[in-house]
Amino acid sequence: MNPFLDKFERILTILFFSFLYIFVSTNLFAQKIKDISNIIGVRSNQLIGYGLVVGLDGSGDSSSKFTNQTLSNLLKNVNVKLDPKDIKSKNVAAVMVTATLPPFAREGDKIDVTVSSIGDAKSLQGGVLLITPLKGVNGKIYALAQGPITMGGFNLKGGKKQKHFTTTVKVINGATVERAVVWDIYHQKTATLSLKMSDFNTAINVQNTINGYFKSQVAIATDPRTVILKKPQNMTMPEFLAKVQNLNISIPHENIVVIDERTGTVVAGGNIIVNPGVIVYGDFTIKIKKPTSILELTQDLKKSNATPQDIIAIIENLRTAQSINAKVVIN
Repeated sequence: MNPFLDKFERILTILFFSFLYIFVSTNLFAQKIKDISNIIGVRSNQLIGYGLVVGLDGSGDSSSKFTNQTLSNLLKNVNVKLDPKDIKSKNVAAVMVTATLPPFAREGDKIDVTVSSIGDAKSLQGGVLLITPLKGVNGKIYALAQGPITMGGFNLKGGKKQKHFTTTVKVINGATVERAVVWDIYHQKTATLSLKMSDFNTAINVQNTINGYFKSQVAIATDPRTVILKKPQNMTMPEFLAKVQNLNISIPHENIVVIDERTGTVVAGGNIIVNPGVIVYGDFTIKIKKPTSILELTQDLKKSNATPQDIIAIIENLRTAQSINAKVVIN
């Protein structure tokens, strides 16, 4: 065997494991910039409207004043005058209609809507939503919803028939966009990235990654969440943003323990370490002689008949004592 090649292979092996160690020890992983940030100005908008669902098979509102009043007002528009007190129909239901207007939606586009009963209707199955204006927070109409409401029949669960939840229904393509939210991005010279997490290191990393790719100072981080972009002269803003959003960036993976005190749920990564110490809680004592994972600690606590609330209380106190190498989020 060639001694030079043998030595070269050993050097490559050492370098490989050195890089592997650095990668594992720093716990980095790659994400695209579009996954960790938003472009300010490119956003969806919430819409809401009040309407009626008619044609129900006796499953509508029984004695709702606002339903009868709305139906009376609607009939006046077709020259039928009727006192709300004289309306006894159970085939009508008052509903709230909500939708999300996506960015860059244009007139004529179809969007999904959610129709929810606000009276005592038993079901919206088989009804028809009458034309309902959907407004934004500024009071302007951006879409019109109308059409039949359909849903599946029954779900089979455990050999038994189980009805769907029939007073809230999602209608696919149930509304038509009437007004577009226009933003002239083509003629913009600058754009602003808003990072989803506030972190100085990530902001600087995004800045350096973008500048390194374009080989010029086109990005500058102004705070832990904001990176201002300046379009190069040789490309349009859509082309520039498309390239920026698809750049990969290595960010540190933060260990997090999520606790939901209402349900007694604890979610944590298996690599989170608990430092040595002693836990005395209630009638049991657990000695942690060496660094152990939070999974092993949880298993030991369960063997000691600890309840989920006990485990949550212990984890919260471990955080206070700085015995956990993770951020604890309590919902």
